[in-house]
This record gives sequence, C-alpha cells and structure tokens, in this order.
Amino acid sequence: MSALATTTYVELRKMVDTRAGRWLLVVMATVGGAAVAAVAIWGDAQEQSLQTYLSFAALPLALLLPVLGIMSATQEWTQRTGLVTFTLEPRRGRVVLAKSLAALVLGVVVLAAAALACAVATLFSTSPQAWDLPGAMAGGVVLAMGIYLLQGLAFGMVFLSTPLAIVASFVLPTVWTIVSTLNERFETAASWLDLSRVTEPLLAGQMAGDDWGRLATSSLLWLGLPMALGTWRVLTREVK
Repeated sequence: MSALATTTYVELRKMVDTRAGRWLLVVMATVGGAAVAAVAIWGDAQEQSLQTYLSFAALPLALLLPVLGIMSATQEWTQRTGLVTFTLEPRRGRVVLAKSLAALVLGVVVLAAAALACAVATLFSTSPQAWDLPGAMAGGVVLAMGIYLLQGLAFGMVFLSTPLAIVASFVLPTVWTIVSTLNERFETAASWLDLSRVTEPLLAGQMAGDDWGRLATSSLLWLGLPMALGTWRVLTREVK
C-alpha cells in the first residue's frame, strides 16, 4: 500500500472512529431515511419514484455532508492530535490530500446508502415511472454533494475550529443569498456566485449552456479560494 493510500485509510478511520463522527453518520442516516419515509407515507402515489426519493434524500445530505468535511479538517486542532499526525506524516500537503480523499470516499458511501434506501422505497411504488432516473440527475447529485463536502473541508481548514467553521459555512452563503434576493443590484452577481442557486439545475439534471460556467465560477469562490487559503494555513500553522 502506498504512503498516500495508508494516510487516506488512517484519515478515514479517524472520521468514523470518533464519537462525534459516528453520531453524525447516525444523524445523516436517520434524517435521510425520515425524508424518504415521509415521501413514501404521505407523498402522492404517482410521485413516489426513485427520482423523487433521491431528491428528498439529497436535501439533508447537502446540509450535513459539509459538517463531515469540517470535522475531518479540524480534528487535529480541536482534539490536539496534530502533533501526532504531523510527526507520523511530516508532509502536511499529503495529509491535506488524504483528508480530501477520505472525505470523498466516506461521502460516496453515504450517498450509496441513501441510494439503497431510495431503491428499497421504490420497490413499493405503484407509479409507472417509479424507476425512471435520468443519468444527468444521478451524476448531478453526486457532483453537488462532492462540492458541498469539499466546501466544508475547505472551511474547516480555514478556521481550524469546528464551531467557527460550521457557523461560517452556513451563515456566509445564507447572508449572501438574502442580500442578493433583497437587493436587485446583486441579482446578476448572485446568478453566478450563489452556490445554492447554481446547483439547482445540477441537482435536477438540467444543466445547459451557461450553467456550467456559473457552477465553475461559484465553486471557485466558495470552494477553490477557501481550499487554497485553508491549505496554506495547515501548511504554515505551528503545531502545539
């Protein structure tokens, strides 16, 4: 096993071996399952399809996956294990890459579990379009969840504090959305820089034309810049 693979495996174990990490996974499973169950119990019979179930399951995951990334990025600094981590692997850049890969791997596992729950619910559907799921939508959900997860990781590395990073990752985009909604002067900018807005067609599997440019621009602001700043902070901060 290569050094990067070993470090990634260690980071993955650290994400699921802590009490906070396990509870977060339990919460994601519970909330996602509740969303699917709500559609199955109270939803219109004709709308109980794999596509609908996946859409509802993605809503809580979009909120909770960034927290998973944040916790992965901040555990060395909030649990004071940084000295051990960077002694065993002094190349901090490799640790950052391993954390990113580990977060993505765990994110894929979470999405796979959500998809399985959606498939089980679809087995009981009587809708003629029950199993219709456009490939563009499935791929869009995976890409969007990956963006949100890495955004959380980036914010975690910027603040190196779990509470601060969680608050910032939720408050800053929300404030920007509210300001752009209330002030028409920001409307054009928001159509390019509001991550929640530009990912709507991605989650619906309806990306076309300028949508990809808007997604790239918004991702650069909310993911690329924090990731660059956060990586610099991890590489240069003194471990105590």
